[in-house]
Parts: sequence; structure tokens; C-alpha cells
Amino acid sequence: MSFKEKIDLTRLPVHVAIIMDGNGRWAKNRGLERNVGHQYGVISATNVVEAACEIGIKFLTLYTFSTENWNRPKNEIDALMKLLVDSIHKETSRLIENKIRLMVIGDINALPEICVSQLKETMLKTETDYKTSLVLALSYSSKWEIVNAVRNIAKDVKDNLLELQNINDLTISSYLATKQIPDPELLIRTSGENRISNFLLWQIAYSELYFTNTLWPDFGKEDFFKAIVDYQKRERRFGKTSEQIANKE
Repeated sequence: MSFKEKIDLTRLPVHVAIIMDGNGRWAKNRGLERNVGHQYGVISATNVVEAACEIGIKFLTLYTFSTENWNRPKNEIDALMKLLVDSIHKETSRLIENKIRLMVIGDINALPEICVSQLKETMLKTETDYKTSLVLALSYSSKWEIVNAVRNIAKDVKDNLLELQNINDLTISSYLATKQIPDPELLIRTSGENRISNFLLWQIAYSELYFTNTLWPDFGKEDFFKAIVDYQKRERRFGKTSEQIANKE
């Protein structure tokens, strides 16, 4: 029986986030340039998006390019930006056909103009008639996001648009880049690294974490389904006891 067949479609996570890690190591292990690993990583991303749509995941967020990634060699950054533009342009018709809305979180203004233009064009074309939302985290980091939220909250308090005593966790969430997106129930990270890497730190407070040694270019549909099956075996208590959860059911 495949992992897909083991999934209970009535208990799916609404939002799955993925740290796509291992493209460079995958390429190095094969004596290839890092950029080749990124190209194969795009294929994996396409397959995982299809897998999410097949079972009815509503939101899928992919950690595509972090603010720290700007510190990589210029030739790798240039290749990544070109790959981003080419991939989005190529996939736009498929996104529309499969009713997938494209969304972006991050400092989009830091991206090259051609990237911003292509992203905005595809977001516009896919903003209606969708079943799944694909969220690309581009030039994104949680520290960047939280600093921006604090600045905007402070400004609104100063301008008398927000009362200091009314600030709570919901207030902070409403100032984040993900304010229109539910928090992820499941966070997947590939490549054997067991860390979060400055990704959705506020939003994953109660997320289930799934780590796999599989490098991202080798991560396929069944790997994604396996993660969903693992998630469905877990008990999500949110601070309560197992007995409380059982009694509620």
C-alpha cells in the first residue's frame, strides 16, 4: 500500500510548510554544479505542489529564498533569480489549470525587477478560482518579518491607531506577512538538518515538525505523502492532556 492510500482525507493539515534543503549537496554528490541541483529542486517542488493538490491541501508554503541567501556567491544568486523567473513563467498556465493561487511572503522589493514583474503577473492571473494556495517565501526570514511587524505596531501606537493595552498575540499575527494565511500545522525539512533556519518562527509555535534525511531533489510525492501519514499519527494537544483531548472527542 502506498503512503497516499494510507492518508485519512478527513484529517488533513490545512497548511503545510516546507524548508527545501539539500540542492547543493545533491549536486556536489554527483560532481555537478550547485545550480544543477537547484534546477532539479524545481522539479521536486512541482511534484510536491501536485501532490498537495491531489489530496486537498489548502496552503503550501515553500521556503524558496531567505534573506540570508543574499550572502551567497553572486553567480549562484543570479542563476537562482533567472531560474525563478523562468519557472514561474513556465508554470503559470499549469497553476491556472490546476486552480492554484500563487502568493508571496518576504521582502519582494529586494528582488530584481524582472522577478517582481513576473511574480505580480502570475499572482494576478491566479488570484481567483483556486483550490490551493502556493506561498513562496522569497527574500524572507522570520527576524525580518517580526522586526517589520514591531515597527508597524509602534507606528500605529504612536499615531493613535492602536491602543498599547490592546496588543496581544492576535494583534502581532495581524501585522505579519502571513496575516492572510493560517499557521502551518506541519513543517517539513529535508536533507537531514534538524533546525528551523529563521523560517516562520512565530507561526510554527504549535506546528508538528517532520525532518527527513532525503535531499530536496530526491523528495517526491510519496515522500510528501509519508510526511502527511506521520503527521496524522501524532496527537496535537495544544497544552492540554491526552485525557482532555480524548474526552473532547
